[in-house]
Amino acid sequence: MADPSFLEQRLDASTWPIAAGDAIALLAFLLAGTLQHWPLAELRADPMIYVYAAAPFVLGWVLCAPLVGAYSPGGGSAPNSSIPLAIRSWIPATVVGLVVRVAAAPNRGFEPVFAVVMLVGGALVLSAWRLLYFKLR
Repeated sequence: MADPSFLEQRLDASTWPIAAGDAIALLAFLLAGTLQHWPLAELRADPMIYVYAAAPFVLGWVLCAPLVGAYSPGGGSAPNSSIPLAIRSWIPATVVGLVVRVAAAPNRGFEPVFAVVMLVGGALVLSAWRLLYFKLR
C-alpha cells in the first residue's frame, strides 16, 4: 500500500461541513468589513467591489487551510484541535491575502491596523463558527 500524499493526509472528506461553514463565516466577515467602507447601495450597483475585497483573503484561505491541516482528520474531531488549526491556517491566509491585495492594487497602500483587524477578526469568526459547530453537532 502506497503512503498517502501530503494533501491526502491534510484533507478528510468528513470535514466538509466545517469547510462549508468556514467559507460562509469568512464570506460574512469579509462582507461586514466591506460594508464598513462602502454603502449597501453601491455594493448592489457594483458587486465586484465585494469580490475585489474578499477574493485575496478567500484565495489565501483556499491555499493555506489545506496545507496547514484545517481539514485534516484531526481538524474535524473536536474543538480543542479544530479551532487552533483554523487559527493557524488563518494567519498565513491573511498574509497571502494582504500580499495579493497590495500587489493587485498598490495604490491602496497598506495599513497595519487593517492587517490586525483581518488577523484578529478572521480568527475570532472562524473560532466562533467552529465552536458553534461542535456545540450543535
